[in-house]
Amino acid sequence: MEELKALLEHNFILKEEDRELFYLIKDNYRNFKPFIIEKLGYDLLIRGDFIRLEKLPGKAEEWMGIASFDDQKEYAFLMILFIYLEDKNKEDQFLLSHVTEFIAANMIGESIDWTQYKTRRSLIKVIKFALSEKLIRVTDGEEDSFTQDGSKEVLFESTGLSKYMVRNFQTDVMKFKSYHDLEAEYENFLTSDRGTLRKNRVYRRLILSPIVYHEGGVDEDYAYIKNYRNIIEEDFKRYLGWHFHLHRNGAIVFPDEKDKVSYEFPTNSGISDVILHVNAHICKQLKEGVLQRDQGDTIHLSESAFRELLKQVAAEKAHGWSKEYRESSEEKLFKEVVYKMSYFCMLKREKDSLVILPLAGKIIGDYPETFEGGTQDE
Repeated sequence: MEELKALLEHNFILKEEDRELFYLIKDNYRNFKPFIIEKLGYDLLIRGDFIRLEKLPGKAEEWMGIASFDDQKEYAFLMILFIYLEDKNKEDQFLLSHVTEFIAANMIGESIDWTQYKTRRSLIKVIKFALSEKLIRVTDGEEDSFTQDGSKEVLFESTGLSKYMVRNFQTDVMKFKSYHDLEAEYENFLTSDRGTLRKNRVYRRLILSPIVYHEGGVDEDYAYIKNYRNIIEEDFKRYLGWHFHLHRNGAIVFPDEKDKVSYEFPTNSGISDVILHVNAHICKQLKEGVLQRDQGDTIHLSESAFRELLKQVAAEKAHGWSKEYRESSEEKLFKEVVYKMSYFCMLKREKDSLVILPLAGKIIGDYPETFEGGTQDE
């Protein structure tokens, strides 16, 4: 059970970093192989020095992406870095200037100016991501120095893992126009077994997404969840010890309280406190009739109405928030709340409104009656 959780949480399990876990997975793989192969449809790659579970989403969603990236250019830099590393073997060394030259020469449709602070900062975000995923190592120098001074040099070493980070495709991806083409490419290989395709898609959505909503009309995925709810519940309990909840408009898998996952909510961060109070305030206004739900249990608010709601919450609850959010500007608070609620599928943007989604009503919080606040200065 713990071995499977580790595979789901990390892109690579390295033998040199956790020898015990590495061999536990190798020795016990047969115990959770049915869940990985039959239910999720994933491949497990086992090599002499690492293990990797290739994780694909059941459906591309708005909140997906690399959390530290906030510009499309950073994704382009990362892909070009992968291309650069293709020619590097394990322990091959290279300079940061070699990477910058390669990116500048291969960036299509845009001239790259490394004298611009913002451009250097974007590259360092990509470098830090590659370091965090153990794709490269720093041998000499400090990568952050390049942000302040574009002439600074850093020596890196390839770990060889980058060759296994990018998914292999059976067709030429250069002909693809959007992520829909990527999804269709995968489905084309399973057209002979639509049942397996749907099963894999449902389990992937449940395990990777905060919630799977009923999308209205004929929703094949939600119909599968309803029809096989008992099997789904037993699978998640048996293989992960997680809890499955099915509601009229949403299906959720909850990790056990002791499990730490990258997408958990709430966390110890200050923004979690703010969102818990926002959700509680929304529920309160629903009960009082101030807000109204539509047939899909969603609430449509104009941006100005949501900003006013945040002001009300801040006036009542900010005394107990962390210093960052007690003293935050209205604009900063609005942007961070909308971003985080969107990330956890509690809210989505439409053309002229913000839509509060059902999950916001399931995760709420408030202070205990004895709480006085005003002491969180971190």
